[in-house]
Amino acid sequence: MSRYHGGKGVVYLSTTGTGAAIAAISLSQWSLDRATDKVDVTAFGDTNKQYVQGLPDIKGSLAGWFDSADDALFDGADSSDGVKLYLYPSSLAPTIYHYGPAWLDASIEVDVKGAIGVKGSFVAAGSWGRKPA
Repeated sequence: MSRYHGGKGVVYLSTTGTGAAIAAISLSQWSLDRATDKVDVTAFGDTNKQYVQGLPDIKGSLAGWFDSADDALFDGADSSDGVKLYLYPSSLAPTIYHYGPAWLDASIEVDVKGAIGVKGSFVAAGSWGRKPA
């Protein structure tokens, strides 16, 4: 196994649920949270709390810089059938990624003292996977 710098991360994004995903330009950050539900099943006589694991709650965020040549983040947020997302930790490891359909929200932040930033958040709109599984 190798370690990688985050500067080679890549996000592929479609603007509709059926469209082709292409590399999203000007994004500089992504996060993915695959936390699972845990349900307390502690019973009388147990010596500590016990839990069973439920389904993963896939969600995450995207962030970067406004680019007038790329409106994919906002087009995807407007989509009535969601988007496709492919999240690569590094382009140097093209066989390692997370993927799935998502519902996307987008925002823009303009500050007189800084660059114009864009942000997005997403939740799963169907089954997600990862390679290698």
